[in-house]
Amino acid sequence: MTTMDAGEAATGGTGLDRHELYELCVQNPSALVALLRAIHGGEARVLGEDFSGTAALSRAWVREVEGGSAVAVDHDAEPLERARGVKGVRTIVGDVRTASEPGTDNVDLIWVGNFSIGELHTREALVLYLRHARLRLNAGGVFVCDTYGGESAFLVGDVHRHHPVPTELGDRLGLPRGSRVRYTWHQRHADPLTGMVENALHFRVECAGVVEHELHDAFVYRWRLWSVPELRDAMLEAGFDRAECYAQLPDAIDQDGRAHVRAIESGEKELDDSFIVCVAARV
Repeated sequence: MTTMDAGEAATGGTGLDRHELYELCVQNPSALVALLRAIHGGEARVLGEDFSGTAALSRAWVREVEGGSAVAVDHDAEPLERARGVKGVRTIVGDVRTASEPGTDNVDLIWVGNFSIGELHTREALVLYLRHARLRLNAGGVFVCDTYGGESAFLVGDVHRHHPVPTELGDRLGLPRGSRVRYTWHQRHADPLTGMVENALHFRVECAGVVEHELHDAFVYRWRLWSVPELRDAMLEAGFDRAECYAQLPDAIDQDGRAHVRAIESGEKELDDSFIVCVAARV
């Protein structure tokens, strides 16, 4: 078995890449495109993906939205390399609060996913960013981010999932046929008095019961876990007209494959004891 930590080159001699594993185990950009278009409710053509990482959503957006384009912003140039040369995707390396220019980089919809809104640790920083985001939105535009909550939100512990490795990806990474990835979300620290949490992602490649490779602490996040009411209040303070909450999955998919959603109203018993939701703000 080969074991690597986040401080080592993730591609090592095995061909493993933590970003490839992340996209396999964590992201489903095609489904997210449909969900976000439904939340927007109009003819969204231009996407802004902030804290974009590998710009997986932006790449899916230009594939699946006719005439679509995207602006992906992240402070780390290395993962953004995956979007280099993708037609319709423009990448910006820098701070999401300053790198994009209102009036120049305006979009119809801004997405901040994978709980990255927690990279902003103070209310002041959060409101400042939201004001900047609002100025980048075209008329009828929508800002959407996700967060998690519920009774387990500030409990430490692990969640495990297994994902089969597609043949094409396995061949590219040099993995045996029939491999699968054991993905672990580890909340190792949580302070409900400050709202700060520390989460780590681990990946283990297994085949026929044998652990082939392991990537421990592939990603480690120390962030503020913003609650839904905190986010909604900050959005309104930043100048948005209204803020709504949506389930992470569409309410329905029609025969043409279009997603349909409706906002969750206060008092409705739709949320599980532990939940992930999208919080949307409209200009």
